[in-house]
Amino acid sequence: MRLIHTSLFAAIAAIGLTACNKPADAPADAATPPIAETARTTEAPPAMTSEAHANHSAVADLAPTQGNDVKGTVTFSVVDGKAHVKGQVSGLKPNSEHGFHIHEKGDCSAPNGDSAGGHFNPAKEDHGNVATTPHHGGDIPNIRADAEGNAVVDADVSTNVNIGEGNDFDIIGRGLIVHADPDDYKTQPTGNAGARLACAVIKAAP
Repeated sequence: MRLIHTSLFAAIAAIGLTACNKPADAPADAATPPIAETARTTEAPPAMTSEAHANHSAVADLAPTQGNDVKGTVTFSVVDGKAHVKGQVSGLKPNSEHGFHIHEKGDCSAPNGDSAGGHFNPAKEDHGNVATTPHHGGDIPNIRADAEGNAVVDADVSTNVNIGEGNDFDIIGRGLIVHADPDDYKTQPTGNAGARLACAVIKAAP
């Protein structure tokens, strides 16, 4: 009887060991990460476009040409989808009016400012008032000095130019000129605005 019990115990133990040694079924998704996880680890980052890095503001520090005292600082920015200029100019004759234009070259090396070239005119239009058509891309309304010879600049720039797009219509890298006389908005191609009192290079704002 003792021998039977011993044999039965050995058989039961063997069955138990066999069951314990059987590997557990692996989860169905253990070898493959979830779909969402796979997408997160393999998806490429969004492309970085030039538009995302375009600088849509600019600054110009006006310095006097030879024999003049006109100077100032203006900033260009996009307001309601259009280029706009704001700033101050000093050293003008009291109560005077002056032509104020973007010129084609960002070069103020000539003593009289002539190195800035003619008006910025990428669309090859006639000169005129920025409020009407046609007009140059560089046309800006005249600035007017107060009794102290200071002028506040706050005006729209031509709608066919931009700031920081890097194309032919971009004003960054162009020149900015304050003229001795008012622009008559009709004489071609300069508006009969006279000599150049101050010159600046338009640069991307920091």
